[in-house]
Amino acid sequence: MGMAASQARFLGLTARKTNTEYEGQQINQQRTTLSNQSANYYNQLLGMSVPVPPSVADFTKTVYTFKDGALSNSISTMIAKPGGLYEISYTSTWINDFAVVDAAPTLYTKTEGTTVDDNIYYVGAKKLRKLGEAIPRDAEGRYAGEVIGKDKDGNDIIYRDEYLSTLSKDQLDQLEKEEDDYVTMLNKKYGTPEKGWEVRYTQNTSTKTWQPTFVKRDVLDKAEYNETGTSLNYIKNYTVGSAQETEEIKGVTARFEQDATGRLISVTLKPGEADEVTYAVTTNTLTDQAKYDDAMNQYEYDKYQYDQSIQEINSKIEIIQSEDKNLELRLKQLDTEQAAIQTEMDAVQKVIEKNTESTFKTFG
Repeated sequence: MGMAASQARFLGLTARKTNTEYEGQQINQQRTTLSNQSANYYNQLLGMSVPVPPSVADFTKTVYTFKDGALSNSISTMIAKPGGLYEISYTSTWINDFAVVDAAPTLYTKTEGTTVDDNIYYVGAKKLRKLGEAIPRDAEGRYAGEVIGKDKDGNDIIYRDEYLSTLSKDQLDQLEKEEDDYVTMLNKKYGTPEKGWEVRYTQNTSTKTWQPTFVKRDVLDKAEYNETGTSLNYIKNYTVGSAQETEEIKGVTARFEQDATGRLISVTLKPGEADEVTYAVTTNTLTDQAKYDDAMNQYEYDKYQYDQSIQEINSKIEIIQSEDKNLELRLKQLDTEQAAIQTEMDAVQKVIEKNTESTFKTFG
């Protein structure tokens, strides 16, 4: 090999070696970047909070109750006071058999008057009357019926309510008082309508008792009716029935009696006073199942989210590891190539040295 050719070959090998070194540096830089990304993902894993399932104990509380006839009382707060006394609050619950409650909706019919306020409403043949309004009476104080129009001869058309017609004067007096109470209860529970309430009485075929049904006059006036006067939609009604009612009693002084285990067995309300009274106490544990179920559902959702996040991060780490493995293999290839180039460079270097020596050596 001539000197020029050897020099050219040496320069080419030097360039290749430089390129492999540069590519190796680039690969190391990429592997460093991948390492940083992997570290970030592992830090994310370390920073994630593992969802913890809810404990039933967190939604369970001890409830102390005592009964007073039909009243069921549940103690809500107990504040200790000097002398072994407590200031307690409790909630009384009972069934009110004469409460106003929702009733099945009904279709109504309407006979139009001169104005909206003169309209007359019916359910079947039963006419409604204004609740709490004085019942028309005759000279003996009995129900006298109601004028609802004129016949073709100009005579009054009298409507006689089937239920009111059966009542004596005293019974009518009592009914008027009851209707005043009904108005008060309806207004308190369902709001006070501008035009008041209408009522009709129907007889229970089994018990033969009469049951009132109430409806808001405003709703009747605003409802839509067809050409026959029948309401296009069912209209909401109310009646008298059984309903659970509650009342909270606060700030009552009490003294508790405990058994040998510390369990409450009785409570004395207003101890030392004239109206002191003692009741047996029942201890129960009450679990708020609805809230526990909500918490469990939230846990299942959080666990699903957590598992999804773990899977996503692990997938990304696996991709990084695969990319790093490929770069590692490429770096090994470059290392082998670098060694081969260096070996060839050493050989060319020796050829160049021999050529130089033979060319420029003057004496042997």
